[in-house]
Amino acid sequence: MAAESSIRIIEDKCVGCKLCVKACPFGAIAVEDQLAQIDLLKCTLCGACVEACRFDAIDLKKAVETTADLSQYHDVWVFVEQVDGHIESITHELLGEGRKLADQLGMKLCAVLLGSGIGKQSAELIARGADRVYVADRPELAYFQDEPYAAVLTDLVRRHKPAIFLCGATTIGRSLVSRVAVAVRTGLTADCTGLAIDPETRNLLQTRPAFGGNIMATIISPATRPQMATVRHKVMKEAVADPSRTGETVVEAVADALLKSRTRRLNLVAETGNVVKLAEADIIVSGGRGMQKPENFSLLQDLASVIGAAVGASRAAVDANWMPYSHQVGQTGKTVCPKIYFACGISGQIQHLVGMSAADIIVAINKDPDAPIFKVATYGIVGDALKIVPMLTAEFRKMLGK
Repeated sequence: MAAESSIRIIEDKCVGCKLCVKACPFGAIAVEDQLAQIDLLKCTLCGACVEACRFDAIDLKKAVETTADLSQYHDVWVFVEQVDGHIESITHELLGEGRKLADQLGMKLCAVLLGSGIGKQSAELIARGADRVYVADRPELAYFQDEPYAAVLTDLVRRHKPAIFLCGATTIGRSLVSRVAVAVRTGLTADCTGLAIDPETRNLLQTRPAFGGNIMATIISPATRPQMATVRHKVMKEAVADPSRTGETVVEAVADALLKSRTRRLNLVAETGNVVKLAEADIIVSGGRGMQKPENFSLLQDLASVIGAAVGASRAAVDANWMPYSHQVGQTGKTVCPKIYFACGISGQIQHLVGMSAADIIVAINKDPDAPIFKVATYGIVGDALKIVPMLTAEFRKMLGK
């Protein structure tokens, strides 16, 4: 057994200076009668107070975890992201990549499906490569909520012990899987763009952009299991459906205690209008600083409506409040992989290229002939996007009879 973590104030060294109070990000320390007091219910043992104390008056001991018996962990798991029973495409991408990893390791590929009345969807998951589907079907799981979903997944992980657990780097995935990783005390690599197996150690090699996308870092979790990673949408190929595949469906019993939540959904307000999902779009028309002002994004919207495209934006345009964050493409926005990507007035900094360079065809429009976007563009037009985009719209309208 590992020793328990602990923290205490060394009374004969503490002078009540309150430096630790200012340093604590959780408000866990107060000074009473010139002596620091730590609220152990709030303290997370982060160590910020230890670094701030100039008098070595705080003693912090963290437990040394014993290495897990890795031989107990097996299989590659994929969390199934679904909305109203419809399985999102990120799941198909994860199944495609998970199938490769499972085959290399000689393990099963398992899908984990949570929801209400969704058992029939297991056939689709098996067709896409899953050998086994774990189904947790309860009315309380009808729509995503952090606490019950995380509690159910944590219980499944503890009981079945997967070696690898993959989840989409989506709004749901990021919110969910971090809670599970903390609960089972394992590592988590976020926003991966590449996964592979080390042939010698059989560890999962998790590759992601670092330092603003300037380098690619490969991360491993050699001492803990499961090896957990979130994977960016549209960076991996979807698994091809094979209706002839067969597999196993395991219906899991879910304890009522796992379904408790401090929050509840009061109402759902659906988006209105003709909305094209950015990450799912085959054609995207994006604008950057070169569009000059928010009103000019109407030019891009006109072009998008004619050719059936979604409208995107660079970080510069979003930071200037010209477009909502939901339209941002790039390192800190959405990763997209359309058939055609129009980059209008976008210079092409590395942070933006990370999010769209996988497009089949890139059409760049920029006044600066030396703009970095032209290095990745399939077709480049040197000129003012405010003049060229309306011309393109008019020509497409003629060709398409609109």
